[in-house]
Amino acid sequence: MPKLERTSVLTVAAFGVAGLAAGVLVQVFNSTRGDAPFVPPVSLPATLLVIAAVVLALGIALRRAVTRVSARPVNPFHAVRLLAGARASQFAGSLLGGFGFGLLAQVMTRSVVPPSPTWLPMLFVAVSGVVLLVAGAVAEWLCRVPPDGSDTELEDDHGPETGEQLA
Repeated sequence: MPKLERTSVLTVAAFGVAGLAAGVLVQVFNSTRGDAPFVPPVSLPATLLVIAAVVLALGIALRRAVTRVSARPVNPFHAVRLLAGARASQFAGSLLGGFGFGLLAQVMTRSVVPPSPTWLPMLFVAVSGVVLLVAGAVAEWLCRVPPDGSDTELEDDHGPETGEQLA
């Protein structure tokens, strides 16, 4: 079975930059039309935090089931779905966090700073996006399979001089 790689930091950063650019462009578009700044609904950061809590709770439950010796084996399809959800949470958190920071950055660079009911929801979206990103990364880490006792290990702390593993 091929070894699964961790989610690339560059991919997550690309989603964040895309979200940042989208947030700035939305505010610039509204500003050039003479419209009020876009203010995201309060339900968006609340939903992101709920998703982060669910992904983290499922990751912790899976980790406990894997590390605990029990009669019931862990369903591998459940683990793969959780891994996919954790990765999707990282991408969505990065995208929406960047979007919130983009909205906030463009509004805060104006000559007249808007009142807090305008920029506070943008800050909440940015922070909750980062929380979702971190929860997804932690859940992905929790999906790792612990090493078996049957694996080969190094001889001691110093190990062999050539760096090879012993059989």
